[in-house]
Amino acid sequence: MGVFTYESETVSAIPPARLFKAFVLDADNLIPKVIPQAIQSVEILEGNGGPGTIKKITFGEGSSYKYVKHRVDGLDAENFTYSYSVIEGDALGDVVEKITYETKLVASPDGGSIVKRSSQYHTKGDHEIKEESVKEGKEKASHLFKAIEAYLQANPDAYN
Repeated sequence: MGVFTYESETVSAIPPARLFKAFVLDADNLIPKVIPQAIQSVEILEGNGGPGTIKKITFGEGSSYKYVKHRVDGLDAENFTYSYSVIEGDALGDVVEKITYETKLVASPDGGSIVKRSSQYHTKGDHEIKEESVKEGKEKASHLFKAIEAYLQANPDAYN
């Protein structure tokens, strides 16, 4: 098995506490409302939302994938960190065993946030991950993030 790691940073005008509440703590409710064409539903299959929780994410009709299952690996609301693994679903394909994500929100000097994200693709056998696959995933995540950010900017009283 190979492990390929990718890191990224995104800057947001939204403070970390507010962004964490929306983007992590209430994402299961908010994302299907804000972008139903991307995520149709999120269902908790096991657990209470904390570490060990298994969620099934059903993608919208426009997606090339049907669903994935996430396992929450870590959640620290005080330090604004969240980690999870994609452990099942057609988005993994025949090459990837699982994908782990770690997100940390850090306050920026201007009162907003710096979103630091790391992803690790655990491949089956000696397969390699193509850069265009990672780029496609990053673009989808960026669109999702921008939609949540736009929602928060348009609704200044939400998630305070």
